[in-house]
Amino acid sequence: MQNTVKTDQAVIDEVERTKFKRGLATIAKDWRLYVLLIPMLAFLICFKYMPIYGILEGFKWGSYQESTQYIGQWCGTYWLEVIFTGNSSLEFWRAFRNTFVNSMYGLIIGFPIPIFIALLFSEVKVLGYRSFLQVCSYLPHFVSMVVVTTIITLWCTGEVSASDAPGIIYNALKGMGVLTDKRGILAHPRYFRPIYQVSGIWEGAGYGSIVYFAAILAISPTSYEAARIDGASKMQQIRYVTLPGMAPTLTIMLIMRIGHILNIGYEKIILLIGATPTAWETGDVVSTLVYRMTGRGESVAGVQVIEQIGVVADLFNSLIAMVLVLGANAISRRVSSTSLF
Repeated sequence: MQNTVKTDQAVIDEVERTKFKRGLATIAKDWRLYVLLIPMLAFLICFKYMPIYGILEGFKWGSYQESTQYIGQWCGTYWLEVIFTGNSSLEFWRAFRNTFVNSMYGLIIGFPIPIFIALLFSEVKVLGYRSFLQVCSYLPHFVSMVVVTTIITLWCTGEVSASDAPGIIYNALKGMGVLTDKRGILAHPRYFRPIYQVSGIWEGAGYGSIVYFAAILAISPTSYEAARIDGASKMQQIRYVTLPGMAPTLTIMLIMRIGHILNIGYEKIILLIGATPTAWETGDVVSTLVYRMTGRGESVAGVQVIEQIGVVADLFNSLIAMVLVLGANAISRRVSSTSLF
């Protein structure tokens, strides 16, 4: 018994001693794969890790001398206090609320639709027809955002002048008696969120179904054959075979979606709203708030706040997103065997 223990310890010591050598041998064997990793690593370092240094600007005054020499003096949590309780607090909390509400609408409404589309594609057995439908559903993802927002704006245009023809959606709502204002649909804050969500689903639902369709194809056909032998209907096959087979993919995609719940870009919102001030009530998010502050050249106590406010707002968003991801991952790991880490 003692000899066996000594032998096992000798094996462990040998493995530890040659660990670095074996790692180099593995890299030398598959060096081509590691070379392919270099562009991705360079991208991560340049655009993900190096910008982390900029977070420090959110804790500095950030003033400029006449010689344009940058002087960064530490100010502690001053900018956090400004953005949470200062003059910009009302705008910030409104933008944060809109960011969260729009993201939750996108999660609750937009997340299930690609799954539903993938289920529909899996039931189409004619390959040519299914390929045609898939290509048609993927195309909106590749259309320029400027083109999409221009089309939406034209459809929602009201009777501003005699030379401008009202849009299709505006005429439909006006014909139903829902809308009587001649300014157009986007001038009403309550209509912005539905338009934003529906257009987002139209753009990304088909392209987002690729992952779920691949997960469905990975399910063994024998599981469906066994379900049919047991007398399961099509809906029962989806419930007891397809959805459980997709569960790991659904869990991972949901956790990743939760991680981006507060990341709403400013481009589409600004293109939709344009110069309509009333729509900012429901359309203004954190990213658009920072963008508009930059345009105003806003300052607090004589100090330029653009860079500091932007850093603090994005840092706050990132911290909330990190907490949401960690919480969702912990819950998933507790209730199932699937998790990101």
